[in-house]
Amino acid sequence: MGLLSPQITNLIVILVMMQVSKKIPFEDPTVLQGVRAVYIASNVIIACIYGYVFLQINKKKDLTTLKYVEPAPMGSSEEGKLVTTTVQAYDAQQIKANFRSQLMGLGMMGFMHLYMKYTNPLLIQSIIPLKGAFEANLVQIHLLGKPASGDLKRPFKQAAGLMSGLQQGAAQSDKKAIEAAERSGRGGIKDE
Repeated sequence: MGLLSPQITNLIVILVMMQVSKKIPFEDPTVLQGVRAVYIASNVIIACIYGYVFLQINKKKDLTTLKYVEPAPMGSSEEGKLVTTTVQAYDAQQIKANFRSQLMGLGMMGFMHLYMKYTNPLLIQSIIPLKGAFEANLVQIHLLGKPASGDLKRPFKQAAGLMSGLQQGAAQSDKKAIEAAERSGRGGIKDE
């Protein structure tokens, strides 16, 4: 386990890179093209990592049944829904969500850089998403070969962030919660 949480290291990287980006002459077209190239290369690497992990998920075909209670939407009075799926389907769903998140970041950065002409975030966004990709649970399991136990046990815990108090709770996989959901008839339909 690392000394600092990912949120703290992200904050440190952002603060350092903000200072570094003040020293970079973005007005020089060759420097700007170089920073753009680094940003594009970073996103290509992330896409390759997620693609490789997706291939590994499909190659392993882990059909072990995974049951958990998905939390109810925030502000809803209803109880969580029981989800029965396989490890392969769960992992594929999670890696697709990671990839969608990366595409959203790419779209926002494209808007900020091309339309609003911000250049400094290119440098920061070349590092933070790449760091986040290597910290992702599925990358740790399928690429780095760590066992799926402890913090890497499925279903994955939500990462604690600044807005975590406003989000829905974590998925419950304990036997008591699953049995209660099965008795109340909340879900239980197998996702394919």
